[in-house]
Amino acid sequence: MATTIDVKGLLAEAKAMDPKVIEVRRAIHAHPELGLDLPITQSLILGELARMGVSATPGKAISSVVGRIDGALEGPTTLLRADMDALALVEETGLPFASTIPGLMHACGHDAHVAMLLGAAQLLMDHRDALHGSVILAFQPGEEGAGGARRMIEEGLVDPAPDRSYAQHVITNLPSGLIATRGGPMMASADEFLITITGRGGHASAPHEALDPIPVAAELVVALQVALTRRVNVFDPAVLTVGQIAAGTTFNIIPELATIRGTFRTLSEETRRVVEALVARVAHGIADAHEVDVAVSFPMESYPVTINDVAGAERALELARLLVGTSDVLAMETPVMGAEDFSYLLQVSPGAMIFLGVAPPGSAQPAPNHSNRMLVDEAALHRGVALHALLALAE
Repeated sequence: MATTIDVKGLLAEAKAMDPKVIEVRRAIHAHPELGLDLPITQSLILGELARMGVSATPGKAISSVVGRIDGALEGPTTLLRADMDALALVEETGLPFASTIPGLMHACGHDAHVAMLLGAAQLLMDHRDALHGSVILAFQPGEEGAGGARRMIEEGLVDPAPDRSYAQHVITNLPSGLIATRGGPMMASADEFLITITGRGGHASAPHEALDPIPVAAELVVALQVALTRRVNVFDPAVLTVGQIAAGTTFNIIPELATIRGTFRTLSEETRRVVEALVARVAHGIADAHEVDVAVSFPMESYPVTINDVAGAERALELARLLVGTSDVLAMETPVMGAEDFSYLLQVSPGAMIFLGVAPPGSAQPAPNHSNRMLVDEAALHRGVALHALLALAE
C-alpha cells in the first residue's frame, strides 16, 4: 500500500514515547475499575487529552470519553477505540505496579489499550498537517459484559457513522510485537444461559421419596455437550461451556434446587439461534424425563459476532507490514471464540479488530488473558501506538 507517511519514522517516534505510554499503562493498572463507572480512569484520560490539546467529551451516563482530532486536509473520519474496564480478579503477578484495589485487576490488557490510544493521540496531534480528515478517539468502559460499545452508540458515538473503525487488543498467546487480523468473522458471539432445576428435597437415605435435581443437572451437562456435536454444523462451529453448578447445603440432604450457568459462542447468527434453541430443548427434555421442573433463561446482554470488513482488515495487514515487516504480521486463518463488543461498532462502520501479541519473552506458556497472572510485554506497545496512528494517517 502506497503512503506518503514516513512509516519507519512514525514507529521510531512511537518508540521514543515508551516512557510516557508505560507510565500511563502502569497508573491505570494500579487502579482498576469495573463496568461502566470508571471515574479514575476517565479522569486520567481527560487530563492527558487536555494536556495534548485534544477536544474531548465525557459520557453522559457512563464513564466514556470521546476525543476528536481534525486534520489539516480533507478526508475520511476514522474511529479508533480502546476499552477501559478491568476484571474481578485477585492479582497474583507480583508486579511493583500491581492492583491497589482488592479483588480487581486489569487481566485483559485494557490498561495497555488506553495507553496505546493516548500515545497515538499524541502522534496524531504531532502530525495534524499530514492528517486527511478527522479521528474519533473512543475510550469505552464496560467491554467485559456490560455492553459499553452499544451504550456509547446510543449516546451518539456513530452519528454520523465514521468511514472506518479500528480497535486493537493485546493478547498473550501471540509472540510479542506480532500483529494479526483477518477479514470476515474474527471473534465469536457470546451468550450466557441459566438453567434452574426444581425438584423436591428430602433425606439422603431416601432418594425415592424426593426428586433429586443434582443427577438431573449432571446428566444435563453431559447431554448439552453431546447434543452440540450432533446438532451443529462442524464447519460453522459453536463452543458451549458450563462454568458454574450450584446445589445443596450439606452432604446428607437432597436439595430442592440446582442451577447451571454457562456460555455458548458461535460464529454466525444462524448457529447462535440453533444453539439457543438446543439448550432449551435439551434442558426441558431431560427435566421431563425425571419429572422435575426446569426454567431456562439467557440473562446476559449478548455480543454479536465480531465481523471484520474484508477490505478494512486487508488494509490493516498491509499497513502493519509496512510498519513492522512481513515476518511480524499474521493473516489469521481462523477466528477465535472469545467475544468483543467492538462487534457493535463494526455493524455500522467498516473496519477491523486487530490483535497485538504481548507474550513475555522467554515464557514457554504465558498466562492467558483473563488470568490473574497475566503479564504484558510493554516493549510491544509502541507498535500498537504507531499502528493506531498509521491507520488514521494513511489515506
